Amino acid sequence: MAQLFFKYGAMNSGKSIEILKVAHNYQEQNKPVVLMTSGLDTRDGIGQIASRIGLKEAAVPIFEETDIFDVIKHLEFKPFCVLIDEAQFLKKEHVLALTKIVDELHIPVMAFGLKNDFRNELFEGSKYLLLYADKIEEMKTICWFCHKKAIMNLHYINGVPVYEGTQVQIGGNEAYYPVCRHHYFHPEIKENE
Repeated sequence: MAQLFFKYGAMNSGKSIEILKVAHNYQEQNKPVVLMTSGLDTRDGIGQIASRIGLKEAAVPIFEETDIFDVIKHLEFKPFCVLIDEAQFLKKEHVLALTKIVDELHIPVMAFGLKNDFRNELFEGSKYLLLYADKIEEMKTICWFCHKKAIMNLHYINGVPVYEGTQVQIGGNEAYYPVCRHHYFHPEIKENE
């Protein structure tokens, strides 16, 4: 039975490598999948899923106007699974389209993304995935500064923590640390680090 899965974690929890691993496992068995990612993430080019360890795959970019249900419904093949990276950037309409893919087309969907932003607010996509997903799983990583589980994302510019600003600020290790709650409020960052 098809289900909607939401796998979330802080920065550096291995979300992109996991989605690429899942895609590889399906493809190795000659079971086609559809890889999708947010069109907002341009770090490795539009329509690319890239892990920090260097693996990369082309993906269908999702923009605000993209009708994901229509894209999947009109494929020339029926995928065994739809895999979505950077799912936090989805809009409510996108998440509802994912539920239709599961419920009407009977295709499982696995969405991977952050739960909360650097201001510690839910992303729109994450909020609706938490509400509509059949299964929710946390992908864990450790705090940049200690041994505790990282549950937040600390944004910094020139070694200085940033807690305000526009929600969508694309970046990787050069701009974000995965941190525990204590180090979110009390980071061990030195100016010009």
